[in-house]
Amino acid sequence: MHAGAPLIVLQPLGAALPPAELDAVSGALTAFYAVQLVIAPPLELPKRAFYAKRQRYRAEKLLEYLVAQGRPDARVVLGLTSVDISTTKAPHEDWGILGLATLDGRSAVLSSFRCKRAAQSTAHARVRFAKTAVHELGHSFGLDHCPTPGCIMHDGEGSVLTTDTEHDLCQGTRTRLTAIGVMKPGAVSPFAR
Repeated sequence: MHAGAPLIVLQPLGAALPPAELDAVSGALTAFYAVQLVIAPPLELPKRAFYAKRQRYRAEKLLEYLVAQGRPDARVVLGLTSVDISTTKAPHEDWGILGLATLDGRSAVLSSFRCKRAAQSTAHARVRFAKTAVHELGHSFGLDHCPTPGCIMHDGEGSVLTTDTEHDLCQGTRTRLTAIGVMKPGAVSPFAR
């Protein structure tokens, strides 16, 4: 990618992720987005983000940690972990999630933990994880959820199974990403059926 492309830092958090998971995320992101990717050395999960009551990590605290630890030249620091993560989603005080990002934010985080639920194989779980990375980075670039079923930016509606019905970015989402300068020209989805 050319030197002017935004820098995205993939930041492993906690126990080492399998190389195949990092490859799946990297491949999916570079298939859709005109970005430069760098994989940072792993960081320990911050103790202050641990929610002992549910034995998982609060995603919003991980987002803050990623910004504090991240490179100042990064457009987005994308945290990758295998531990369960959660956030508050009314009416739930602690709702387990695949990922979280702030719209037009500096950080996003995703977890492979829930991607493994009812997965047919480790390869299936990796595809879910990669789709979640594309989705969360889209949020970081300012996109809201897409109303088009099948679009990777569609709302997960509380289920990992939604990722199984998403195979590409719809034309409306591609147009919005092109307008902000981060859509890879001629992008072909690695998930197309």
